[in-house]
Amino acid sequence: MNFVPKKYILPFILITSLFFIWGFARAVLDVLNKHFQDLLSISITQSAMVQATTYLGYFLMALPAGIIITRRGYRRGVVTGLILFAVGALLFIPGERFLSFGIFLVALFIIGCGLAMLETAANPYASELGDPATASSRLNLAQSFNGLGCILGPVVVGGFLFSGKGGSVAIPYSIMAVAVIIVALIFSKVSLPEIPQRERDGNESENKREYNNAANKDNTNNNTGNSIGNSIRALWASGFFRLGIFTLFCYEIAEISINSLFINYVLSAGWMDKSAATALLSFGALGLFMLARIAGSWIMSRTPARKVLLVCAIGATFGAILVSFNWGVFSAIGLFACYAFEAIMFPTIFAITISGVKGNVKIASSFLMMTPIGGAVGTVLMGMIADNINISAAFLIPAIAYGMVILYTIISKKN
Repeated sequence: MNFVPKKYILPFILITSLFFIWGFARAVLDVLNKHFQDLLSISITQSAMVQATTYLGYFLMALPAGIIITRRGYRRGVVTGLILFAVGALLFIPGERFLSFGIFLVALFIIGCGLAMLETAANPYASELGDPATASSRLNLAQSFNGLGCILGPVVVGGFLFSGKGGSVAIPYSIMAVAVIIVALIFSKVSLPEIPQRERDGNESENKREYNNAANKDNTNNNTGNSIGNSIRALWASGFFRLGIFTLFCYEIAEISINSLFINYVLSAGWMDKSAATALLSFGALGLFMLARIAGSWIMSRTPARKVLLVCAIGATFGAILVSFNWGVFSAIGLFACYAFEAIMFPTIFAITISGVKGNVKIASSFLMMTPIGGAVGTVLMGMIADNINISAAFLIPAIAYGMVILYTIISKKN
């Protein structure tokens, strides 16, 4: 593990476990999407509220999460996020008791708030545990365990719900609540070292100097309200930082909306039944996603991250376009190409964007973690197109979103 110093291996392992937790939780949403369509007799557009509500929690909680983590540290931020997750998961019990879509949505909103706290803490922490030059590789490695959670989430929960025996959705969420409470107890007893903000090389890029010049005024007092306000102003003064936020927003439109409609797409194509479609999502699409992320981590330890990102963005764009044309086996190949090529996008865009931040990492991370709201936007848009035109045409939305990642890589090379 060359890109993680020995003194940081244990914190890296602990923080990486969180990537698995939110990967599992987010992937289950794709199963809930179809499950609620059947259980509550709602349309694809209406079921998109599953994603919309969860990622609204991300959007609203991300900045408070950054402030909490800035003032109280990574460990307390993680514990708070896990407790919020557990509370939301336990609300599935009354939701199922009354068959109330509203209670389910409140539960998912609280879970989204908890996940926002976890991701706001874990992403920058993983990237900071070592040499800045290997931040993309390190974050991609940690995010690989997010991929493992994504694989297991749909197959475990989907296999339970779509078994034909009318599985209770409250049972898996109650189990998740107990599990995260145990993890919260573990984190409450361990010490996560706060990583001092390192001095960056002045020759990296112009956008880094833009960050640094704006941020130098307030680096000596990061924990005061004025410092946080100055940090926010310094970040938003950087055009490249704003571009990174918008690019992550576009990426989330593509990734989350494709996952949300995967089962619907497979069923509409007549490939298999719901149970088999769930297994295909887990072991086929998300399994490929995880392997591609591991491979990407290795490749980027030897190849500049921006070059890898550009190739992947082009591949994913063409994959989504193939799906939109509804060309049978070629569209199927395009669908899986999206998963393979998008795998490295989030951690790579995150690491590149945050690499120029000096003294503002936690607040910068909170803004970047507001971007999953894009998944809610994309899912609703794709759902509307699927309901009113056809599900293949809906894939033009992620094709446009991936195109923004291409533009980002081109612009980032100039900064």
